Amino acid sequence: MSNSDAKDFWNQIEKLQKENNMNVDKLREQLKIDEGVKYEIYLDHLGYPTFGIGHLIVESDEEHGKPVGTPVSEERVNAVFDSDVATYINEAKKVFPNLETLPSEAQEVIVNMTFNMGAPRLAKFKKFIAAIEAHNWDTASVEMMDSRWANQVGNRAIRLRDRIKALA
Repeated sequence: MSNSDAKDFWNQIEKLQKENNMNVDKLREQLKIDEGVKYEIYLDHLGYPTFGIGHLIVESDEEHGKPVGTPVSEERVNAVFDSDVATYINEAKKVFPNLETLPSEAQEVIVNMTFNMGAPRLAKFKKFIAAIEAHNWDTASVEMMDSRWANQVGNRAIRLRDRIKALA
């Protein structure tokens, strides 16, 4: 990434934070807990090459095709994560077009869930979405747990549910 590209990128991250009233550093720390952080290429639970904070390697990544165990610098992990966050904020907005009007805590939980499962799967949480849009935090917290996702991610779902429930 050139200096000009890096400056543009950081301007975009700063703009996203301001527009969405979201603390990306806080989100990073939460996702480090939920996703873990590895400074090497590893296979995720589904066997896909991954590195950093849950970054699935794609063809355009310089790490594509490199073997498991290949080291990845902290700088690269952080840069890719910041790019991923920008992507998932935009993905979350496909499900919640009013994302920036929600409390920052709700925004962070929604982006965390989008990071974990993607917008297409999150979009299937119809009752959860309706409850969030109605600011019915108790119902939203119940609906989060009424899913296969909650069973799959265990403690992550409980932590995220508790954050939504605390908004009530």
